Amino acid sequence: MLKFTFLIRRIDGMSHEQFVDYHRQHHAPLFTSIPEHQRYVKKYVVSHPVSIPNFPAPPYDAITDIYFASMEDYTAFFKSENYQLKVHPDESNFFKLDEVISIVSDEKVVTDTRMS
Repeated sequence: MLKFTFLIRRIDGMSHEQFVDYHRQHHAPLFTSIPEHQRYVKKYVVSHPVSIPNFPAPPYDAITDIYFASMEDYTAFFKSENYQLKVHPDESNFFKLDEVISIVSDEKVVTDTRMS
C-alpha cells in the first residue's frame, strides 16, 4: 500500500478555525462523495496541528494522508473526471496549491495498541 502525504497551508485571509472547519465539513465530504473514492482510496485522513506550549508553531496547517493500493489507483483517482471537475477546483478555496509538499511512503505500523 502506498501512502501519499500532502502538507498544506491555508489561503491568506482565512483563520485557522475557518480552515479546519472548511477542510473537515466541506472538502472532506466532497472528496468522499465521488464514486472514485470508494473504488480507489483505501484510507483518507485529514489532520490539523494543534498548538502546544513549548512546541514550535507548525509550518503547515494540515496534513492529508491518502492511501492507495497502487500507483495505477492513484493515477486513476486523480485523473478521474469527477476529481478534476468537482474536487480539484475546491482546493484553491482553502489552501495554497503552489505551496503543497508531497511525500510518498510505504507505511509500516510498528505499534498500534488500538489493534490488540
